[in-house]
Amino acid sequence: MTKSPDILWQPSKERIARSNISAFIKVVNKRWQAGVADSNALYEWSISQPEQFWTAVWDFCGVIAESRGERVLVDGGKMPGAQWFPDARLNFAENLLRRRDDETAMVFWGEDKVRRRMSFAEVYDAVSRTAQAMSATGVRQGDRVAAFMPNMPETIIFMLATASLGAIWSSCSPDFGVQGVLDRFGQIEPVILFAVEGYHYNGKVIDTLPRIADIAKNLPSLKHTVIVSYTRERPDVSAIPKSVHLGDFVRRHAGKTIAFNRLPFNHPLYILYSSGTTGVPKCIVHGAGGTLLQHLKEHQLHTDLNRGDRLFYFTTCGWMMWNWLASGLATGATLLLYDGSPFYPGPRALFDFADEEHMTVFGTSAKYIDALNKAGARPVETHSLSSLQTMTSTGSPLVAESFDYVYRAIKKDLLLSSISGGTDIVSCFVLGNPALPVYRGEIQCRGFGLDVRVFDDDGRPVVGGKGELVCTAPFPSMPIHFWNDPSGTKYRTAYFDRFAGVWCHGDYMELTSRGTAIIYGRSDATLNPGGVRIGTAEIYRQVERLEEVVESLVIGQDWDNDVRVVLFVRLREGLGLDDSLSKKIKDQIRSNTTTRHVPAKIVQVTDIPRTKSGKIVELAVRNVVHGNAVKNIEALANPEALEHFKDRQELRD
Repeated sequence: MTKSPDILWQPSKERIARSNISAFIKVVNKRWQAGVADSNALYEWSISQPEQFWTAVWDFCGVIAESRGERVLVDGGKMPGAQWFPDARLNFAENLLRRRDDETAMVFWGEDKVRRRMSFAEVYDAVSRTAQAMSATGVRQGDRVAAFMPNMPETIIFMLATASLGAIWSSCSPDFGVQGVLDRFGQIEPVILFAVEGYHYNGKVIDTLPRIADIAKNLPSLKHTVIVSYTRERPDVSAIPKSVHLGDFVRRHAGKTIAFNRLPFNHPLYILYSSGTTGVPKCIVHGAGGTLLQHLKEHQLHTDLNRGDRLFYFTTCGWMMWNWLASGLATGATLLLYDGSPFYPGPRALFDFADEEHMTVFGTSAKYIDALNKAGARPVETHSLSSLQTMTSTGSPLVAESFDYVYRAIKKDLLLSSISGGTDIVSCFVLGNPALPVYRGEIQCRGFGLDVRVFDDDGRPVVGGKGELVCTAPFPSMPIHFWNDPSGTKYRTAYFDRFAGVWCHGDYMELTSRGTAIIYGRSDATLNPGGVRIGTAEIYRQVERLEEVVESLVIGQDWDNDVRVVLFVRLREGLGLDDSLSKKIKDQIRSNTTTRHVPAKIVQVTDIPRTKSGKIVELAVRNVVHGNAVKNIEALANPEALEHFKDRQELRD
């Protein structure tokens, strides 16, 4: 019998008792006589009684709506095809703008250059003015509004103004190249583009005006390009078609009560994009009601977020975590927004932010935590972090050693929530829970209301073994459709081809007997030497424990009618890969996994390619190694890194 991993954190009885989960359990037991005793029982009830569960979430979280309607779920046996709350009418922005007082709604740090804060009343008025200006220029329900913006207050204001009108929002970060933006926005034909004139990164000012001009010239649907000043006041925008400064755009309008357009539950709210590393990105359309309900559930139940908490996520506007962060306003939390390098002017940057602004929830990526560890940062010794209650991590699997690092070097009494889901559901399948222990290297639980399982290759559920992450019943935050996919073929192919009537997410996962989850990497990047499936995260965990290795990437190379494992490593500055270090790496992998995990080849590179949201791109590297084209390098933050993988002599024998 496999020994259970160490418990690194255990909630006190007092913390469990005052949690939103405990309050929610009391509500469902009183209303439905559910007999739910604890968090684990709540999960089982939520998937056995989905209509009651999502109704309870609606009421507990205080969704604002013209009506909810009598029907909760129609065609619940269809996946896709189920409809949630088909008679409801609501507005997403109205739910996020429920506060209109003088308390702080948003705090913004642009590296060490810019600091600003806005009250809930100021945000409301700014949304009102922007929505009036948009309406005056002809923006109507269903129109698309795009943004080429950093994570700053204006971006959230523009999104809320868009949603208040019933228009559809889509954004990407200003570090995208022109073609990357056109590959996305060109498909959805926006009528307005909000764009920032520049941004700060690593102490430098990056001018975006030349790119904005090229983007605007190639989006014929645009009626206006609204330029936002961040690094300088009123730059010359004469080279940008149909451009106007933000101040001029809203000048004629005063803040007033917003006439929110209340629309059906599934009215389109967001268009998000797949990574696009294997072709033009898919345009994934999310509905207002499903996004709102799912985010309220994840914030209030899984993250224990409350009115007055101070919520931070290190994210860009091209990652779904930005959308998740913005929804914190619906709970009445203060949003802490940061733009720039998380290591400028040093590893202290985000922890200075945490202390100074009394952060309660610190959201980041697994890569950031690993980089802190490699940099030798010890915030536990340099910062108070007295307000910090929860730390969440996503983007890639959080390895066991990173769990150790957080509790050793950041804070001991902390709920560390590794979370995993994605753009496809604008939320999480597996995530944290303030009423459960944190096991080393494991994700605490499945999302309430989501019937998440692991299937083997034959579609049979397995516990304690590895397989495909699936969801066997419909849930509100499923995409409503893909853009320009009238027959739904692309949508069905993306999620339902593998197992009929079951959402197959594309993650390689294990569900333990404890109800926890372990993600081993993307299924399409899973290695298959000798017909044995190996998750890439299993190898990364071992390799990156070595002090010589900064980061790594592993692929399967077609070789001799089989697949061999090839490991690429980026080493600390000044180090070279010799026989001794290669042996050390192989021994580390062999002694902690199996002989099948040991790479046939280890190759040193000077950079590892990754997406704009920081995810390494195994499939793009695999294509390069096999001499195949990478269809959309614009999706990469550092496409030049692919050159390090071409025509490698080491991979020819």
